[in-house]
Amino acid sequence: MFENLNWWEIGALLMLALLIFGERLPKVIGDGLRMLRGLRAMAQNATSDLSRELGTDIQLQDLHPKAFIRKHLLSEEDEAAIRKPLQGLFEDVKTDLNGVKSDLDEVAAAADLKSRPTTPPAGTPAVKPATTYDLDAT
Repeated sequence: MFENLNWWEIGALLMLALLIFGERLPKVIGDGLRMLRGLRAMAQNATSDLSRELGTDIQLQDLHPKAFIRKHLLSEEDEAAIRKPLQGLFEDVKTDLNGVKSDLDEVAAAADLKSRPTTPPAGTPAVKPATTYDLDAT
């Protein structure tokens, strides 16, 4: 729930809650937690009633329409038939991305000046560079 808030925003919300509710803040937090426990219990009771009525074991996650259709209405063959065209496309994209990654790795290795040997390969004349560059300065 709060995964997209940073610490400053959470702190600002807590300070705002303290300013609005003041001394009643512990009671408000307790009431909110009690309400959350009640909602969770109602959801659990609803899923158990639904499981009992349908005669299957239904979890709360199964009540999402896509998951419900996938689990209760589609057979494994139907699901495999739906996934087959997408699986081929996924494999093609994965192969292309692996090719791009290997090309980028080659370019990065060629551009990595610190890991290059300072001595020239055998058979090439040793040429001293006209200017020297400080790699750490850039």
